[in-house]
Amino acid sequence: MPRFDVEAFIDRQSIGRPQMTVLLVCLLVCFIDGFDIFMVGKIAPAIAEGFGEPSEAMTFLFLCQQIGLAVGAFLVAPLADRFGRRNMLVFACATFGLITVASVYAQTLFQLSIMRGIAGVFMSAGLPMALALISEATPKKRRSTFIAIALAGYSSGSAASGAVAAWLIDIYGWQSGFWIGGIVPLLCVPLLMFLVPESLKYRTERDPTDPRIANTIMRMDPSASLSDDELFVLGENEATAKKAQLLDVFLDGRAWMTGIIWAACMLSMANIALLAAWLPTFFQEMAGVPIQEFAIVAMIAYIGGVVGTLTIGWLMDRIRATTLIPIYFVGLSIAILLMARIPFEAPLFIVVLLLWSFTQTGAQGGLNTLITQVYPPRMRSTALGWSGGAGRIGGVISPLFGGLAIAQNYSLEFTLGCIAIVPLVVAILVFLLGKTSYAQRTAPVAATG
Repeated sequence: MPRFDVEAFIDRQSIGRPQMTVLLVCLLVCFIDGFDIFMVGKIAPAIAEGFGEPSEAMTFLFLCQQIGLAVGAFLVAPLADRFGRRNMLVFACATFGLITVASVYAQTLFQLSIMRGIAGVFMSAGLPMALALISEATPKKRRSTFIAIALAGYSSGSAASGAVAAWLIDIYGWQSGFWIGGIVPLLCVPLLMFLVPESLKYRTERDPTDPRIANTIMRMDPSASLSDDELFVLGENEATAKKAQLLDVFLDGRAWMTGIIWAACMLSMANIALLAAWLPTFFQEMAGVPIQEFAIVAMIAYIGGVVGTLTIGWLMDRIRATTLIPIYFVGLSIAILLMARIPFEAPLFIVVLLLWSFTQTGAQGGLNTLITQVYPPRMRSTALGWSGGAGRIGGVISPLFGGLAIAQNYSLEFTLGCIAIVPLVVAILVFLLGKTSYAQRTAPVAATG
């Protein structure tokens, strides 16, 4: 029986229509994922005012959203390793879109908070499944770059949510963000169903005799030489049908590496969730800066996020990730400290926001890309989802500090000074990650996918 190496086939492909289609559709998924996750924090004061509640009342909504994101990362994302990346992505987009659209009819802040929590269960699965799909459809030499582009779409979505705060809420109210956040994922459903094939690597590891593998290969490369009796394999070892087990991320020498990754993701995403939820409110309540003015400046800073994500993707194809990523986190800590000390009206403040966005999105993008490199395909979605779930646990806890800071009338300098400690700890963890034996075997010197 002739053997056909699917992994080598994918790595031999030049970038063409199949790869670009997967990238563009998944880019849209990442965009709306970033939009929805960060949108509520940008318009939080307007939502509270719309329901006649004080700003600190939004703490419960942030808590519900983060709990939903954590639950979804642990429960929904791993299902992509059982039922397919594309199938679960379609299901997540459809369910999340419908719930988000329905949220505009909430009558109380409590109702909106509960609906946001339920929507978060499905929203959290979008990014890890999209990244897994991209990483398994892209040749090794361009993999980190393609993932970086998708993550730049995620950052673009976050920036686009600022447009709601800057211009739409005064005309259409806070509901405008939820209309956009619900309709776009529904539009992604037919694009995924009709334009994006299921991951070849996923199908090969699940069932090497699946006839759809040959069909997808011929669509990708009509000149591929296939008979009717190939045994499809991944790499040098013969592939056998395997069902991903949830505990695989801890087996075969991966336990220590997984523990460090989870801790790093927990702290990194706790930092992101806290600032995404409360930063506009911090500046409004502690520095007297209206949310509309802060949103406009933050949209400019989005450029830094895109550059940071693309830069780290390009560099990770050339430099050892566990050396590069800590540099971004140290820069992030410096940027957070400077935000509290540079006057908002000063031109230098925009530079500081650019640095903050550059390092924050670049650093988290580097962590996500690293995860796709050090775990094999059959557990990749689980690894991304569970790492994201660990991060969401941090995201559940960290927004509580924002509510406390507002209620206790902390100064902006003290508040951001405390937050700046977190990225330094993450930098140390990622550096230690490079010392684990499994990470050294799977991600030597430069990113190899």
